[in-house]
Amino acid sequence: MPKITFLPQNVTVEFDPETMPYADHGKPLSILDIALNNGVQLEHACGGFCACTTCHVVVKEGQKHLSEMDDEEADRLDMAADLQLHSRLGCQAVYEGNGDIVVEIPAWNRNYVSEGGGSILGEAIPAGKRD
Repeated sequence: MPKITFLPQNVTVEFDPETMPYADHGKPLSILDIALNNGVQLEHACGGFCACTTCHVVVKEGQKHLSEMDDEEADRLDMAADLQLHSRLGCQAVYEGNGDIVVEIPAWNRNYVSEGGGSILGEAIPAGKRD
C-alpha cells in the first residue's frame, strides 16, 4: 500500500486508494482526505473547496504521484504564506500514482494547531476510529 509521510512530525500513514475517499475532505484521494482520516491534523478552513490556503503543504518527494495543479489551485496558492516551488493545496493534490509521498506542513499551520488553535472544522478522525 502507498504511504504519505507528514513532516516535521515524521508521521507516516498507509492508505488504500481502493477504499478512498474515507470522508469528504477536498477532492477524492486528496492529501487532505488521507491526512484527516488517518489522524493527521491539517487545517482546512474552507472545508476543502479550494477557497483558502490553510491546507497548504510542500511536496518534498513523490510529486509525480499527484495530480497536475489546475489554474484554480495555482491562483489560490498565489495567496499562500511561505509559498515554495513544490507548494500544493492538500485539498486539491490528488493521489494518482503507485508510490510514496513526503509532504511538509508549513510551520505557520502546524504552530496554530499545536498552540491550541485546533481545527476550525473539528478534529481529524483518529486512525482506527473510521466507520
